[in-house]
Amino acid sequence: MFKHLVTDIFFDLDHTLWDFEKNSALTFQKILSENSVSVEPNDFLKVYIPINFEFWKLYREGKITKNELRFQRLKITFDTLGYSISNELIHILSDQYIEHLSSYNHLFPNTTEVLDYLKPNYKLHIITNGFEEIQHKKLRSANIHNYFEHIINSEMAGVKKPDPIIFKLALEMANVLPQNSLMIGDSLEADILGAKSVGLHTLHFNANNEPKHEYCHMIHDLSEIKSYL
Repeated sequence: MFKHLVTDIFFDLDHTLWDFEKNSALTFQKILSENSVSVEPNDFLKVYIPINFEFWKLYREGKITKNELRFQRLKITFDTLGYSISNELIHILSDQYIEHLSSYNHLFPNTTEVLDYLKPNYKLHIITNGFEEIQHKKLRSANIHNYFEHIINSEMAGVKKPDPIIFKLALEMANVLPQNSLMIGDSLEADILGAKSVGLHTLHFNANNEPKHEYCHMIHDLSEIKSYL
């Protein structure tokens, strides 16, 4: 479908190529155990995951800072669980989470297979709202860093997806027109609607079981990209 139009492909990283939920769960198992926090990791994650999702939405919208995101998502999780913990230990856990998260390297199924398929014919790039200091570490740890020519992050752009500015910066850095560009990501709001607002083609990797929509085609496994390119 896009084969004769697209020269450049922009991927989201977390929840699209890099299996954030699996790597995050392993990180929390490690740091909760090492700091003697007597909460079952599965119980913790059931509460934490939706809270983290809401705090990332606030962060994307510029309503909270990075430091507020890192601290409050943990504090509210422990408060919800009724677990007594000091602010000092929350800060320690927050720092250790960022420190260790990128040491895990689980990717979604078929990630490297698809990147190998695309790399000879397209220029590949990343557009991410993740924190600059760990996104490059994630790519290197997962051994996919060399597939990508440009890694554009929200701290570099000064705004977060879906703000059109970050997509315009990505197009400028890649020296490509939007009509020759494809964005692939898991978030309808941040990746798909954000990219469409500046004219990119889009493909929605539905990793979150979102409902069907009419904005663009939807895939449920990365290997399906081959049928479009």
